[in-house]
Amino acid sequence: MIDGALLLDKPLGVTSNRALQEARKLYRAKKAGHAGTLDPLASGLLLVLFGEATKFAGPLLDDDKEYLATLKLGERTSTGDAEGEVLERSSQAVSEAAIEAVLERFRGELQQVPPMHSALKRDGVPLYALARKGQTVERAARRVRISALEKLAFEPPRLELRVRCSKGTYIRTLAEDIGAALGTCAHLAALRRTGSGRFSVRDAVGLEALAATPEGERARHLLALPDLLAGLPRAELDAEQEARFRNGQALKGFSSDGLCAVYGARGAVIGLGQADGAGALRPLRLVAASQTADKHRQTL
Repeated sequence: MIDGALLLDKPLGVTSNRALQEARKLYRAKKAGHAGTLDPLASGLLLVLFGEATKFAGPLLDDDKEYLATLKLGERTSTGDAEGEVLERSSQAVSEAAIEAVLERFRGELQQVPPMHSALKRDGVPLYALARKGQTVERAARRVRISALEKLAFEPPRLELRVRCSKGTYIRTLAEDIGAALGTCAHLAALRRTGSGRFSVRDAVGLEALAATPEGERARHLLALPDLLAGLPRAELDAEQEARFRNGQALKGFSSDGLCAVYGARGAVIGLGQADGAGALRPLRLVAASQTADKHRQTL
């Protein structure tokens, strides 16, 4: 049984699910998932989770994401990206000074209306399915946060940006909104995810390179559970506390506040806990006890 995470550099033209399944086969993993879908037209960091690591997908999905986004100014498409039909063209000239001024307006918290071409559902039907039928429905704006928005290059009509944003941010919508704010139109021409939380695409491996690696050496690309959760506060339990925690009981005497990585009496990760800042630690996700024991035996 494999328990760990793979930093995968997903190629263009491949769905996140296909990339996940190819990685799963290479590792002969029975259980796999990922922490954040990338569209086929986007490349970059896909955090693939195997075995017990899949239980930690939720907190990893909540992490901020970082992207390299290429906007094509002067063209608006039906999908907001390069895949759609061009609906509008504009010859409006855009200056470097205007770009800097507009980008400042999009930094921080803002309200964003999700695109029709998205996986959000209306009455159980994905919005993209409605959009393909030519239907448009009202979507409520959602609060998102753009913590970094930097111009990297501008060679008209292409504008390259570095974006770091909260979960649920639609970069194609951001591209369209920036285009409109510049007095023209725009779509997302290319997108590459370069970071997720504390993880970087610089440390990722591609599918081809992974397949070319001898099977016995592929484990070196995996992050063990402690490495996956290393960015979280650490809560250490003794044997009695571990037994109570596994039975769903809250524990007292912990000074942390928020999400914690919880370690058992033998030093292995046993799950995630939520500390309330008042001393209580409550279980959220638990690693199977058999897996914890196996990990301990492997270190003896």
